[in-house]
Amino acid sequence: MRFVLTTNLQEFAERTQGLLAERIECNVQATVLENLLASRFADARPVLVYGLGSDGDVRFAALRTPPWPLLVTELEPWDAASFVAAWLDADPEVPAVSAVPETAKSIAAAWSELTGGSSRCRLREAMHVLDRVDDPLRSAPGDLRAARRDERELLIEWMRGFAEESGVIGGDHAPEIVDAQLAGGRLFLWDDRGAVSLLGMSPAVSGVVRIGPVYTPPEHRRRGYATSMVAAASRRALADGAARCMLYTDLANPTSNKIYAEIGYRRIGDWEEHAFERAV
Repeated sequence: MRFVLTTNLQEFAERTQGLLAERIECNVQATVLENLLASRFADARPVLVYGLGSDGDVRFAALRTPPWPLLVTELEPWDAASFVAAWLDADPEVPAVSAVPETAKSIAAAWSELTGGSSRCRLREAMHVLDRVDDPLRSAPGDLRAARRDERELLIEWMRGFAEESGVIGGDHAPEIVDAQLAGGRLFLWDDRGAVSLLGMSPAVSGVVRIGPVYTPPEHRRRGYATSMVAAASRRALADGAARCMLYTDLANPTSNKIYAEIGYRRIGDWEEHAFERAV
């Protein structure tokens, strides 16, 4: 495979949008690309690479918006070393890679070989998809509503709590994330005589809406809020025209995997994030 580095966002979009649209596991990349095209990320300086097969067709796409991890589509293991070599020329400070497990492992191994560093898997997730919502076995009191700008400080606190508990990058950037999501109308709360749980929802890309993050602070847990909130948000997304909803769950958290299956989500695959640790 031949890898092409570009700084031209329009070129990257024209070459890769078909690839990103055809497989649901590319939804995160597709959503990031849509946000970049819509200038929703202030001061974003994306790094962009696409890969061409022997027939000249685009077979691979990779992007990163610092400080976030590298996002890549599926890549054959034998192409990982040449890809990483090309990527390091443009982005030597890349901190991590997120992808389907075999690809994430291959790229992490190639990075370690080329840099002399090491890597570790810091997050293992399952991908789930839904096209019809089942009612929760136990509906929680309350209703789904849009988050308000006057709730910004609470939203930031909960976004930081989510990042800390889930182990994802983002806690330090919670204010920017909240501001961007509020501006796009993409943050929701479950309200039971006050806010008790937080949910984010991406815009539809190729008919798919991604739910997440989902966070209930400890004092409000075990009351069914998250299940009812995700069911209501998924139902809203389908009613608004989405063909499917998807979400990610931490494989280390069996509760989340169980409760989302209850409302109709089915597991379709796995996802991993591998952090890079440079040699001292």
